[in-house]
Amino acid sequence: MLTRGGFGISAYKIGQNYIIVQFSDGATYVYDYQSTSAEHVEEMKVLAQMGEGLNSYIKGVVNKC
Repeated sequence: MLTRGGFGISAYKIGQNYIIVQFSDGATYVYDYQSTSAEHVEEMKVLAQMGEGLNSYIKGVVNKC
């Protein structure tokens, strides 16, 4: 996993059709095309690489789906 300083997220790993996110509380979640949608996974990848907005996107968009 790549460690990243974003608020609420301590690490992430990007795969071809998934992203694994480890939150600051230690919880780890796998978001993939099947469970989350390709659109959301691809947006999460972009936000993770930018180093900001991923936690907000997950809480505000993905968790409400």
